[in-house]
Amino acid sequence: MEQRVTINVADGIADIRLARAEKMNALDPAMFAGINDAIARLAEMKGVRVAVLSGEGRAFCAGLDMASMADGGSGTDLAARSHGLANAAQHVAWGWRELPMPVIAAVHGVAMGGGFQVMSGADIRIVHPATRMSIRETFWGLVPDMAGVALWRTLARDDVLRELTYTAREFSGADALAYGFATRLADDPHAAAMALAREIAGRNPDAVRASKRLYNLAADGDAATVLRAESAEQIRLLRSPNQVEAVRANMEKRGPVFRD
Repeated sequence: MEQRVTINVADGIADIRLARAEKMNALDPAMFAGINDAIARLAEMKGVRVAVLSGEGRAFCAGLDMASMADGGSGTDLAARSHGLANAAQHVAWGWRELPMPVIAAVHGVAMGGGFQVMSGADIRIVHPATRMSIRETFWGLVPDMAGVALWRTLARDDVLRELTYTAREFSGADALAYGFATRLADDPHAAAMALAREIAGRNPDAVRASKRLYNLAADGDAATVLRAESAEQIRLLRSPNQVEAVRANMEKRGPVFRD
């Protein structure tokens, strides 16, 4: 079977590509498995400080491959929590949020239905303004069930989410910025994402990972829980080798040399 997802790592940055360009990276059972395998591999890569997720060819991800699903479905037991909080289909979106390092999605062409949910799992989403997008599931008589609802609640207004879900209407990358789904727009999202990844990779990786843990916690935690977590993370960072190196590098006006 051809490789559905590729990972190339250089200078602390993992460049992840959905690699089914002839089908606009649509989600078939092999793509679901490939994404979940890529997430599992990245979780064990200690030297990766940032991940950039994109799609080969004309699209980020066109959503479910309805033809392949009609031939027998994804084979996923939707009730089973096979990946922590999530089932296997949900994990292809939720799993990016659970990775220890930041994930930047570079989105172009099309991101619809399941593809839009995969995009939404990233910490940061850089989108071409003409990208075609949709919360597409009600078009097929379904609900969004690949972690989209859990992810979008921190991105867009409730009434906007309801309207887009109830109608399944298409919108643009420029609209996505206004709605809160896109972090910023770029004519070359992958180049912009890689530039941002290099900037993040130059920061103390311990502090970046701790920051991600805090923002993940903030989505559900009450104020007392989040305040305690802030203090606990800071205590671990203070006077740690990488934190000391950050201070020294700034004082000496040189680039820092961090250890992963």
